Amino acid sequence: MKHKGSCHCGKVAFEVEGELNGAMACNCSMCSRKGSLLWFVPRDQLHVLTPEENIGTYTFNKHVIKHRFCQTCGIHPYGEGIDPKGNRMAAINIRCLEGIDLESIPVQHFDGRSL
Repeated sequence: MKHKGSCHCGKVAFEVEGELNGAMACNCSMCSRKGSLLWFVPRDQLHVLTPEENIGTYTFNKHVIKHRFCQTCGIHPYGEGIDPKGNRMAAINIRCLEGIDLESIPVQHFDGRSL
């Protein structure tokens, strides 16, 4: 299934393909402040519609995850990184997807603060 998403103002837009069966809420210093609910997909399933130069990137701690954000409205719609097996992944903030009933999505909690 194809989902459309964007930041609040729409300047960072994307499409992502896959079955949204669940999300993760992380309590690390970044995710807890953003309030993201993350859905992990292979990076090639994320199709960013905004030119790279118009998207902000923030990294912290080990600098392995690119937290992508809109430089206008500040919303973080997705991140990019590598999973433990070396595969390129995208972490989609499902709060930025169109037409999603957030209450119907099972959420798993992850203790990122302990990493």
